[in-house]
Amino acid sequence: MLQNRSFRIIIILLIVFANIGCDQVSKKIARESIQPGDKIEVLNDNLFLMNVENSGAFLSAGANLPKVIKDILLLVLPLVMLIGALIYLFVQKNLPKLGMIGWSFVIGGGIGNMYDRIKFGSVTDFLFIDLGGIFRTGVFNMADVSIMVGMGFLILYFINDSRNQMITNEEESN
Repeated sequence: MLQNRSFRIIIILLIVFANIGCDQVSKKIARESIQPGDKIEVLNDNLFLMNVENSGAFLSAGANLPKVIKDILLLVLPLVMLIGALIYLFVQKNLPKLGMIGWSFVIGGGIGNMYDRIKFGSVTDFLFIDLGGIFRTGVFNMADVSIMVGMGFLILYFINDSRNQMITNEEESN
């Protein structure tokens, strides 16, 4: 656990801003370099670059909702959750590194997509993976990757935490 509060906050902010920066730079390049509707093969019919503006959430969910409901579900609620998660990270003193890193990635990715939603009214997605029937994604972006990597770290954190709790409980009962 990172004990020095200032050092923890600096690390959290570095991870969050690195994720936002990677996301925003990659989206800017995609918007400027790929025409909407283009599908550019990058890796043997497996990785493609596209320029898709997503006005909904994951896989365009909610794109056709009335504006007020859409704003609440895609702007207000996520913004409140991101602020809450960031405050939790800053206040929580004993959060292990895996949890801290995981939440920082999720927050960075969330802010990256939120920025697009506020500035452009939609989120720019540009990556598509098709492994020929074995695995196929929707079109996504680097903020989505940050969120998924962060969730991976959080899953590892929760598994590790549960394992430690079981060991502690066993030791206390003996």
